[in-house]
Amino acid sequence: MIEARACFDAKLYTAAAVMVRRTLEGICIEQGTKKRALFQALQELRDDGKIEGRLFDWAQALRVLGNQGAHFSEESVDREDAADALSLAEALLNYIYVFTVKYEEFQNRRQSQGKTAG
Repeated sequence: MIEARACFDAKLYTAAAVMVRRTLEGICIEQGTKKRALFQALQELRDDGKIEGRLFDWAQALRVLGNQGAHFSEESVDREDAADALSLAEALLNYIYVFTVKYEEFQNRRQSQGKTAG
């Protein structure tokens, strides 16, 4: 993600999209997915409840944008798409590594205190 941001700051928007895709691959591996293909690994994250529907859709859109950047074609990634890719990747990272952890900590604390939500 650091390299994606650096590419964006250097106005290398296609490279930024490729680095966002690489970030998605890293998330999938770190989360223990068994599938090698990114499309299937993201599906596994969804099926395991690690990401929800809209985040899955976003992640798939980022995957496609990263593919656009990674494969030679006349179509490059523009600034707006690269900016969206960075924003959406950051949202995904926050969901998996911040929101989920905080939610689990909250639930565990409430349960240990004998309190229930709702």
